[in-house]
Amino acid sequence: MAVAVVKVGTSSVTSASGEIAEASLAKLCQQLARVRADGHKVVLVCSGAIAAGMPLLSLTERPSDIGTLQALAAVGQPRLMERLSALLAAEGLIAGQVLLTPYDFGHREQYLHARETLGRLLDLGVIPIVNENDTVADDEIRYGDNDRLAALVSHLVDANVLVLLTDTDGLYTADPRLDSEASLIEEIVVVDEAHEQGAGGPGTERGSGGMASKLAAAKMASWSGVRVVIAASDAPEVVMGAIEEKSVGTVIQPRTEKLSSRKLWIAFGRASAGRIVVDAGARTAILKSGKSLLPAGVIRVEGDFENDDAVEVVAEDGVVFAKGLVRYSSLDLISAAGFRSEQLPDGSPIAVIHRDDLVMLAS
Repeated sequence: MAVAVVKVGTSSVTSASGEIAEASLAKLCQQLARVRADGHKVVLVCSGAIAAGMPLLSLTERPSDIGTLQALAAVGQPRLMERLSALLAAEGLIAGQVLLTPYDFGHREQYLHARETLGRLLDLGVIPIVNENDTVADDEIRYGDNDRLAALVSHLVDANVLVLLTDTDGLYTADPRLDSEASLIEEIVVVDEAHEQGAGGPGTERGSGGMASKLAAAKMASWSGVRVVIAASDAPEVVMGAIEEKSVGTVIQPRTEKLSSRKLWIAFGRASAGRIVVDAGARTAILKSGKSLLPAGVIRVEGDFENDDAVEVVAEDGVVFAKGLVRYSSLDLISAAGFRSEQLPDGSPIAVIHRDDLVMLAS
């Protein structure tokens, strides 16, 4: 028996005008029913709330301001959930709604509550339908969409596979809309810069993700030990094929080393507010000895950040090798950069980023 998280994008569940694509949703629900009938457990992460709300409020273009986006989500989410519930009910299944944000994964108590709820729903035979809580989200609604959330959920439920359904066959060597010679990448062992460059930008005006977002989510899930499949939502029996490891779309293999839920959230669940460039000694101490980052190793500060923001740690050659929660504001760190511990003013944090809040992203 496998546990699968299936994420379907806005372009796959709504029409160009934002209306819910009934036939596409029905086909998806039929696939989920067959997966359940074979004894597998499945969580559905479904985008489309904002797009589904647009025609109801007579909007033809996706707005950019947070207030209107949240209002659209509030209107569209129950409509989308109503249709999914009805279509799953026609297959003899019960749907359960779970609204989350990536921020929930950074707090242990909230994380445990979410894990318990999802686990119990799965044990009861329910299909949990997860969506980002767009009515209260802030930064997440702008850049997260549901790909990153699906990766976090796959870690939460200890999934075997994350299936990211989209409107293309998978990841190509280049954007197939622009390059006729682009070819499908069938397997990725480690996501690298070349893959990320080939992913391009958002795929449609209605969605906020695109292939770049899916590849970032795949990278995130692979760090939690989950196999990822990026495939076309209209491919025949695509969900079962992904579970059974058949040749479907692009497969991203899981990494052998796994991150904890909190460090996964630090690494991928929070946007970086800035960068800290460090010297070779600090880089070695962090990567080889598992040490905290101290002010003495800081060469330069980039960006405007506050205490407890997420920042990237960068070597002198510009390579990002770690990310963590900083204990200094950018202004305070500029003043403390290069100082040994005994030279710091009274009350200053000894560590810029404590090792408990630091995630290594390179060896």
